Amino acid sequence: MQIEIITIFPGFFEGVFQHGIVRRALSDGLINLNVHDLRAFTHDRHRTVDDRPFGGGEGMVLKPEPLAEALSSIGVHPIADCPPQEDSRPRVILMSAQGRSFTQKMAREIAKLKRIVLICGRYEGVDERINDLFCDTELSIGDYVLSGGELAAAVVVDTVMRLVPGVLGNEASSEFESFGARDADIDVDVQGVPRSQHGAGGLLDYPHYTRPAEFAGLRAPDVLMNGDHQQIRRWRRQQQLRKTLRNRPDLLSAATLSADDQKMLDEIRGEGGE
Repeated sequence: MQIEIITIFPGFFEGVFQHGIVRRALSDGLINLNVHDLRAFTHDRHRTVDDRPFGGGEGMVLKPEPLAEALSSIGVHPIADCPPQEDSRPRVILMSAQGRSFTQKMAREIAKLKRIVLICGRYEGVDERINDLFCDTELSIGDYVLSGGELAAAVVVDTVMRLVPGVLGNEASSEFESFGARDADIDVDVQGVPRSQHGAGGLLDYPHYTRPAEFAGLRAPDVLMNGDHQQIRRWRRQQQLRKTLRNRPDLLSAATLSADDQKMLDEIRGEGGE
């Protein structure tokens, strides 16, 4: 996978990608990543990349000319100039507070692409003509405003990179976790509980425990140590539902829930704590 990042602060990424699986993916050649300095595509002695917005208002806006030149330098042409089925054109993504919310589902889709370009917005934003001409998607990593798109781009790179085949030591690690994709055919036991939580269908992950069995007066749940895998699966499903209801109830409306899940949810709500 080839990742291109366009930014006015290329030095920002020097430390971010020097740790953990990101560094390993880069050193192993599973990912190629290039960071491009937007100021290198200016033609005045001040290396100006921004200007005042038409119509007035606070802040500055990134100018279209340097961005267009930067994109052209890496072989990205306006969408209108590319054949409809042009597979070689990279996916161009503008990091913006006005973008669609970035999700694990989107990350899985992006991870299948051969090449992506991330444009890091700054100031009040990017001249909209760049968006209209070049960008396939606007993405936001949350309902808040950052000082620039660099942090958001780093989040997208980390999230997508770990889904690229070969990056994680255990390929199942990216599925047995919060927001994991549901299996094509959900395999359930006689009590309606998935045989694994791989098919979580968008719920949050269940709590995890390890040795020692008792720590600071708190004991790990006995059900996890009794060897009854059906009980363990049921407990984990209950905990997924409980944690999702408590922390992200908005996810439940789109989650894949069985009749047994609904029954467990009703029981959790009936406890009065949620």
